[in-house]
Amino acid sequence: MGICISVASSEIHGIPQVHDENVMIFEASKVQNETKRLCSVYSKQGTKGLNQDAASLHQDYGMENGAFCGVYDGHGKNGHIVSKIVNNTLPSLILSQKNALEEIHTTKNGVDNKQNKFSNNYLRWKEAILGAFNVMDEEVKKQENLDCSCSGTTAVVVIRQGEGLVIVNLGDSRAILGTIQDEKLKAIQLTTDLKPGLPCEAKRIRSCNGCVYALKEEPHVQRVWLPNENYPGLAMSRAFGDFILKDHGVIATPDIWYHRLTSSDQFIVLASDGVWDVLSNEEVASIVWMVESEEEAARAVVEAATAAWAKKFPSSRVDDCTVVCHFLQKKPQNLEYMDSGKLG
Repeated sequence: MGICISVASSEIHGIPQVHDENVMIFEASKVQNETKRLCSVYSKQGTKGLNQDAASLHQDYGMENGAFCGVYDGHGKNGHIVSKIVNNTLPSLILSQKNALEEIHTTKNGVDNKQNKFSNNYLRWKEAILGAFNVMDEEVKKQENLDCSCSGTTAVVVIRQGEGLVIVNLGDSRAILGTIQDEKLKAIQLTTDLKPGLPCEAKRIRSCNGCVYALKEEPHVQRVWLPNENYPGLAMSRAFGDFILKDHGVIATPDIWYHRLTSSDQFIVLASDGVWDVLSNEEVASIVWMVESEEEAARAVVEAATAAWAKKFPSSRVDDCTVVCHFLQKKPQNLEYMDSGKLG
């Protein structure tokens, strides 16, 4: 069965508990109804074992009507633990770094930049995020009795502040934007899937003496290997953890972009690669747009992905599927003019 959103605390020793009505954190052991919001979070375990995904959505993040959306896809023996640690820690870590930078800048210049437009403050967010990701990776490494040499997690994050989005990606999860162009819904991919097969990623890995190649039985999947070894075979080029490969080109430095919102932008969707392996950006956007209410959107995408796995790969083990949907404005009640949800 799938898991709905819940306000939950961490089960990892040393990670602070969360008790905030504006924070929704996915936790497989709890299901709790939420008040109606313009967002939804849903996760469903695949058939590979434990659900290693985690996700959260923080409202009023950094400012009134701000938001933080995050999806984390763990891998390896302890990937489910790493994804939960990052899920519970990264949002506050980024905000702490940002606030510290604001304080330093205000003291130095005597100007309160919190009143500036978000687009003018993007570089400070970027600096805070880069610092937080570096600290987060070190915190994962310091966890006692937790072997993360071949375990880790991806992270895809979208931070909304006023009229702008900061898009952050580490690994092969993905974020898309649903927007209206010429009276049709259009899906815009906000992130690049950071896989070893990308020329720029492969170049970095090989320059660090790492190996990139695909196995004969799965020629479409490029993986990262230790030099002269047949392991670990990581199918992404960036991640938290995976410390056995950190000296061989796998990094915890995310790609970061800025998107200035317009009145045409409708929603964002973040999802683990279990969704994107079987559904296109356009299919996901159409599903989100056609659901009756915002709180049903994430579940609808996950259920569609699960059905697509059974149809497209009936003999394969199904991956975990996790989705966060955040609507940038209230869904129109009458969608007839949208040509039944068809995308442009």
